[in-house]
Amino acid sequence: MKSVNKFSYIFIAIILLSCNNKAEIVVENDNLKIADTIQTEKSHESIAGIYKTQTDPDNTGECDISLEITNAKEGYLYFLQTKLRKLKGKATFTSNESGEKYLVLEGIKWDEYEGDVSNEENDSITDSKLKAELEIPVGIDASYLKDTITIQNYGNSMNSYTKISECGRKYIQLIKK
Repeated sequence: MKSVNKFSYIFIAIILLSCNNKAEIVVENDNLKIADTIQTEKSHESIAGIYKTQTDPDNTGECDISLEITNAKEGYLYFLQTKLRKLKGKATFTSNESGEKYLVLEGIKWDEYEGDVSNEENDSITDSKLKAELEIPVGIDASYLKDTITIQNYGNSMNSYTKISECGRKYIQLIKK
């Protein structure tokens, strides 16, 4: 008999704990409104909005970039504007297993790309053939953290590339306005 009572208490406790994530009804001015109390939806961030670079300390304006992300039926759309160009297309927003969030601005061709030189031989004929066959990547990837989009704009001597040449910053930070 005692084992049945223990089982009953455990069963009731499990039921009560599992009911904690349901929607809560809030009465306000005789109108019923449902307040969503599920944790995942509270923490959902909207990436849609207008993002701009901060002005540089010299106030040259050489890296004046704005990015508008809008909601669309199948995801997100972007409009990127620099001093030299205006581009628009599809934006893909994802996150990896560790929770890091990423944005890819699809359809933007990088300005320069020499590839990973760590595997190349020192033969100048081979080097020139590899560079001629090398395709310039398309799509600019960026990390997203708390209303800031960060693009690594260029690489190093071992992996030389430039994504947006009109901005000389290594990391372009676009902050939501």
